[in-house]
Amino acid sequence: MKHQTPVPSEIVQRVLRESRIKDIGKASIRESGRIVNTIEQLSGIRFVRMEMGVPGLPASPQGVEAEIEALRRGVAAVYPPIDGIPELKHETSRFLKNFLNISIDPSGCVPTVGSMQGGFTAFLMTSRCFAQRPKTLFLDPGFPVQKQQHQVLGIPFESFDLYQFRGERLAEKIEEYLQKGDIAAILYSNPNNPAWVCFTEHELQIIGALARRYDVLIIEDLAYLGMDFRQDYSRPGQPPFQPTVARYADNYLLMISASKIFSYAGERIGMLAVSDALFQRNFPDLKRYYTSENFGHALVYGALYALSAGTAHAPQHALAAMLKAANEGQLDFVGETREYGAKAAIMKKMFLDNGFQLVYDRDEDLPLADGFYFTIAYPGMSSGALLEELLYYGISAISLEITGSTRTEGLRACVSLPQRSQFPDLEYRLRKFREHHPIA
Repeated sequence: MKHQTPVPSEIVQRVLRESRIKDIGKASIRESGRIVNTIEQLSGIRFVRMEMGVPGLPASPQGVEAEIEALRRGVAAVYPPIDGIPELKHETSRFLKNFLNISIDPSGCVPTVGSMQGGFTAFLMTSRCFAQRPKTLFLDPGFPVQKQQHQVLGIPFESFDLYQFRGERLAEKIEEYLQKGDIAAILYSNPNNPAWVCFTEHELQIIGALARRYDVLIIEDLAYLGMDFRQDYSRPGQPPFQPTVARYADNYLLMISASKIFSYAGERIGMLAVSDALFQRNFPDLKRYYTSENFGHALVYGALYALSAGTAHAPQHALAAMLKAANEGQLDFVGETREYGAKAAIMKKMFLDNGFQLVYDRDEDLPLADGFYFTIAYPGMSSGALLEELLYYGISAISLEITGSTRTEGLRACVSLPQRSQFPDLEYRLRKFREHHPIA
């Protein structure tokens, strides 16, 4: 480095060399986190950390108190039901009605060890329903670990970057894959991790109609439920409701996580909500792996039982309490998370004012919402080069290369961990970056 940077260049270079990662643009989220941890320890300089999608708000107190009380009652000594405690199943069903305006029987609401296990379980099921159709179609960009899970399980997949295929073009692009006859399921997140694009109701109708026509299952990841802050999804039982394909499809699985919406990431608790039609449906091909051809029975007593025999007892009581408080209007979880949108607006402006550009910037004809993530690029730099260069300025992110994006010049930035007290540092570091990297 020919410039004096906020983080000593020799420390960054040493850590990168010793990490044995040849291209940081292809490093996983956890690998990037490990590199930043080491640089912080050696330099004593606190980074503006935007690589990890972890909550930056306190956990919902209703969950904390309920979990403590459950432990005091002795639940730690008792195995929970594999398919979940009754109160959690009931409150999940109520929550789906109150905030998504859909009806799912409590029997199809099953707790998982976070949405990570929810996804793993969903993939174990959907890839085995049709012997001749094992593939998943990813509507990218997406959460990189979900592809890693497919690779671990040996499940083949297809993918495309949805950004150039919005509206009616989405129908043409998805059908191009479904016509091949080997797709079992479609997977996407909404709002999207990492791009923060949000499907319109029309696009969800398109996905639902195609799934019905080709008898394809849908896995909808709602980790950031309610966080498209352009609408107010905070009022239980009142429109507008969180957009979901569930209003336009029959056979779907929804992944609901407590990590972001209730800031309850540490207890690894989420819900897999399976439509009534799918939960009750029989797939003869499931008998290749499970004792039952019934989807719901195979999911609970085949896949989940083999994975972990259910999820921890006390966190189920915590999630039940948080869902109940939300259902009864005592916990405004959407209002709590609006801080992410407010921070995103400030941080985006800092980047834009210093020569950066947004990679994903629109939902069809609307500007993208401010939320948990945004995506950035710098003229003339690949994602790997930009990611590495920002380390010298005490700023971390992840490359879009690992998310299935075709925009290999960009990074994903998460707003949750940076504190407002760090904003002056961020602004100073970005000014220095631009000073050292003039745009032609």
